[in-house]
Amino acid sequence: MTKFVFVTGGVVSSLGKGIASASLAALLESRGLKVTLIKLDPYLNVDPGTMSPFQHGEVYVTDDGAETDLDLGHYERYIETRMKKANNFTTGQIYKSVLEKERRGDYLGKTVQVIPHVTNEIQDFVKRGAGVGMKDAVDVAIVEIGGTVGDIESLPFLEAVRQLSLRMGPNMAAFVHLTYLPWIPTAGELKTKPTQHTVQKLREIGIQPDALLCRADRTIPEEEREKISLFTNVAQWGVISMPDVDTIYKVPRLLHEQGLDGLICDKLRLNTPPAKLARWDNLVREVANPQGEVNVAMVGKYVDLSDSYKSVNEALRHAGLKNHHKVNISYIDSETISAGNVQQLEAFDAILVPGGFGVRGVEGKISTAQFARENKVPYLGICLGMQVATIEFARHVAGLADANSTEFDPQTTTPVIALIDEWQDADGSIQKRSAKSDLGGTMRLGAQSSDVSKNTVAHSIYGDVVTERHRHRYEANVNYLDTLRSAGLVISALTQREQLTEIVELPTAVHPWYVGVQFHPEFKSTPWDGHPLFNAFIKAAIHHKTAKVAT
Repeated sequence: MTKFVFVTGGVVSSLGKGIASASLAALLESRGLKVTLIKLDPYLNVDPGTMSPFQHGEVYVTDDGAETDLDLGHYERYIETRMKKANNFTTGQIYKSVLEKERRGDYLGKTVQVIPHVTNEIQDFVKRGAGVGMKDAVDVAIVEIGGTVGDIESLPFLEAVRQLSLRMGPNMAAFVHLTYLPWIPTAGELKTKPTQHTVQKLREIGIQPDALLCRADRTIPEEEREKISLFTNVAQWGVISMPDVDTIYKVPRLLHEQGLDGLICDKLRLNTPPAKLARWDNLVREVANPQGEVNVAMVGKYVDLSDSYKSVNEALRHAGLKNHHKVNISYIDSETISAGNVQQLEAFDAILVPGGFGVRGVEGKISTAQFARENKVPYLGICLGMQVATIEFARHVAGLADANSTEFDPQTTTPVIALIDEWQDADGSIQKRSAKSDLGGTMRLGAQSSDVSKNTVAHSIYGDVVTERHRHRYEANVNYLDTLRSAGLVISALTQREQLTEIVELPTAVHPWYVGVQFHPEFKSTPWDGHPLFNAFIKAAIHHKTAKVAT
């Protein structure tokens, strides 16, 4: 029978609940348990797909086409289980489901209320995410509750999981609370009062945490741990110190050495072999001992918040580990790039242009793609990064001076990038949309396959078929492909049914490494293997740097 660990956060947001939850999941998985993670988000948006990256960070996409919270990326990078639509849901999805039931008449004759209808719906969603009663049910489901304890938004979630733990009975659920201990320089000490208050709030709701993960900029002294234990009614061995670390891959061992996984297994009555952390230790060792370093420029639209490109950042670092190099990422706002100052990119060993939406900063990205092409700097364009590379090539090589995307100029006379109105999903269903379609949930989403041409850079990376995850609304216009090919652009991967462009590149005789992909490869990168596309990109960056030094 599936057991649950509920992870909550207190005092302030951005403490690292996602990393903590993923690390605990990794520890339990290393003990031989089948584990999954579920993220509950308290906002009313049905999904994060239309939210600004400045507000929410990156939107993560699963194989089955769900637009989810970025924490699901941490989950997939830390454990073997793949995330699905059922692994992330919002208050908006809950209320949408409840209201649809009410309109259908499922509650006919009843007054629909937060308790029990909304809280029951939350419990049903949680159980569905854990596969309860299904063939793919897991041993342990770790449920991360977004928001901060004390906020009104997360109260229905907290009440729902309290009810669920009560209904399941003893030894079926455990509660882990992530809190914060600020260091007050003038007092010269860590303050425990915020932690005391947040646990008090939790206990008022009816939830007694079994473990406290105490975030701070330093290790929590024994005296403070004892004090926290007494004031929160948490056993002292359950008060666990989580100081800042120089790499997130140290967190699993940090938690293990303080007995978190053992505590959870005891609480849930799980008899398992000891945790095996050798691969995490090897990973940390690799991070600490690079053989060299490369400098990558990321020219994007949302660079003021690094979480906007969380998976891209991690994929670059993973590729660095595979190539035994440290990857230094410099974030450059594409709005600041112009034809007059693009030469500043000369200082870098490689250039990456990530995805994005809207016209802001696009011309800077086009100038970036032109600089990389003309100066033979390794270039990787992802989603919009591929589209701007296509537009740039069309304008400056293929002679289509007015080339543009209908996203940026709906009246353009040369729409080399345009809105796709029909495509086939991975499940075989035909999806349609128009310019008047809802923005939310109408992109080409999830894992889809395409054929790869032989004797191309793409084929050396992927082989005959590439299957990657998508999240976009606009595509390369099939009516211009022959013109672009004639001018020398290689269309190295096309979807089987619609012949939509998935990968473009320049021949190696013209450029050492210049690739644009319509999909998002960063979502499938792991610290163990990296990702073949990013691995090849960083390898090209190393070669470029070596060649520069030689000259």
